[in-house]
Amino acid sequence: MLRGSKIGLRARHEDDIPILEAELYDDVVNTSRAAGRPWRPITPGSQESQFVVDDKEQRHVPFSVVELDGGTLVGSALLWNIDDHNRSAHIGLGLLPSCRGKGYGTDVVAALCHYAFVVRGLHRLQIETLSDNAAMLRSAERNGFVREGVLRSAAWVMGEFLDDVVLGLLVQDWKPDAKA
Repeated sequence: MLRGSKIGLRARHEDDIPILEAELYDDVVNTSRAAGRPWRPITPGSQESQFVVDDKEQRHVPFSVVELDGGTLVGSALLWNIDDHNRSAHIGLGLLPSCRGKGYGTDVVAALCHYAFVVRGLHRLQIETLSDNAAMLRSAERNGFVREGVLRSAAWVMGEFLDDVVLGLLVQDWKPDAKA
């Protein structure tokens, strides 16, 4: 398990999937804001769930996020679109509604940066998030990500176009302890 100051990133367990589906995926607004594609209902236990892990897939590394104190599941995190040639990847996360606002997001981003830069040897990380996602923007910037641009009206979300913000972090600019 990878450890942050408050959370751990561990392999996805089978019993995590129904919780993540019920508390993250089945929230139509949350999923529509995060997924970049239209929400549709998924049958419980379906292999189509975004939370089902394919251990053979090398370009996407999913984690379950747990509290260090007690091991309670608090969300999902992902290093995705890993490009070994260019040594880059994207990161994403989703926290259960009851676990938001506790500083977990900043800690998850920090743990994903450690995994990407130290364990995987990547050079660049990128985050794309909606311009009104203040929590993700704050978590990214606290970990050293810089805003590289805005994609105007790039995301169709619940009946309207919203701007996407692109943030990037290079390994040489990463400061592992600068999470405050």
